[in-house]
Amino acid sequence: MTIQMKEGVDFGYGIKSTLVQCLVLTTTYFLNVQQGIDVMMPTIIIGALKREGDNTVPGITDEQISWIGSLVYLSPPIGSLFLSLVQTRLGHRLCMALTNFIQLSSVLVVVLFPITVSSLYACSMLMGLSTGFATGLSISYSGEVCEPKLRGSLTSALNVFYFVGFFFVSTSYAITESWKKTLIITVAVPLANMLTLSMTPDSPMWLLSRGKTDKARKVLMKLRGCVSEEKCAPEFQEMVQYVSLTAKSEEAKKKPSSLGNFSYPGLWNPLKLMLIYIFFSNIMSGVPYAPYLMNVFSSFNTQVEPEWAMSAYPAFSIIGNVFTILLVHRLGKRYLVLSTITVCSLSYILIGFIGQFYGDTEYTSWAKLALFFGSTLSSSLGVMPIGWILMSEVFPMKSKNLGCSICSAVYFFLSFFMTKFYMDLEKLIGFYNTFVLFGGIGIVGLVYFYFCLPETENKTLKEIAEHFKLEPM
Repeated sequence: MTIQMKEGVDFGYGIKSTLVQCLVLTTTYFLNVQQGIDVMMPTIIIGALKREGDNTVPGITDEQISWIGSLVYLSPPIGSLFLSLVQTRLGHRLCMALTNFIQLSSVLVVVLFPITVSSLYACSMLMGLSTGFATGLSISYSGEVCEPKLRGSLTSALNVFYFVGFFFVSTSYAITESWKKTLIITVAVPLANMLTLSMTPDSPMWLLSRGKTDKARKVLMKLRGCVSEEKCAPEFQEMVQYVSLTAKSEEAKKKPSSLGNFSYPGLWNPLKLMLIYIFFSNIMSGVPYAPYLMNVFSSFNTQVEPEWAMSAYPAFSIIGNVFTILLVHRLGKRYLVLSTITVCSLSYILIGFIGQFYGDTEYTSWAKLALFFGSTLSSSLGVMPIGWILMSEVFPMKSKNLGCSICSAVYFFLSFFMTKFYMDLEKLIGFYNTFVLFGGIGIVGLVYFYFCLPETENKTLKEIAEHFKLEPM
């Protein structure tokens, strides 16, 4: 059963409301720039440490270097799960401030203390914790402050800013040729975010969940372009129904128990959908081979240098994300997911067959590279960014923070295991057979999502909750 696309969930606020929502989401975009920096910085540090003649940490071993690279993927789940315990009480703004503090701490560990293996471990782990916080916060906040017709487009922009962070840190390193100077330069992002955060309100839904009805109404009026109370009354009523605020303010002000939300039945149906989605999305987005892209491009045997192919990879991802912003409201999330999984699966299977049954010629090498970048563009257009949008929509208010945090934690755990054991898989079945395997998995995912993935575009959060047959609270 699926929700069909429908016209008409438009509260008619106009362009001023759109501009205000874009401005309010600035802090979430800064958080995603930080994520791009945090995930890529260990890669830059490792590359510098392995460079011939580098004596920053004398005697560092390959095993120690591998931990520097992996801790950034192991620690985000800790941050995500901790966030699920405190966000309901503290709200988005305080948690975002804490995220910026953690990111600053990751830099200070290296700047204020001697550079040792232990300090680099701490730096990588703190970056991972910052990423775990930022992922859940940016998703849940954007999902709660955007009006239905803009939620998909504005939330999909998060991935664009992730790759902006990638470019920012890569370009800084190329200019300075020093990973430590590059790390110091990245301090500009959390500092700028602190300034932006001072002007960022808590979401109306969180305020409603805390019993602050009047303040929630005023914040919603500002978020919709300083409209009148009458103008935003229909949407506000939808929010009240979604949060199911009781008549007694004392009941609304009771401190909720995040741990108790595990037993809430409304969590499990959307959580099951999202956990399955994350698995297939990681495969289709190329997460398993992401750390080994240089080897992948070398194996294609094209005339393009692997370094240049590597630089083109995020460029195709950004292009795909931009098209998501432009097309998601017009075509819907379900259509984009199904079509892009189809393209990715066929591209992977064709790469595998060409590599297995045709020799390396100029034409076959270019064909493999073109199919690979086609899958990169396709996954960035649909299956990858839309997963994060869905995460902000499908969970009921009572379990939203917990659900988003669990999904973020699972995403990073899966990313760690997929990247950690990809080389073992390649040695077991062969390089090109991994593409055939991933393509076959994508076909299975296509069948599952055809029957089970609902259309949420242009729906209020209350309507989405009703699809899962849930009581919003």
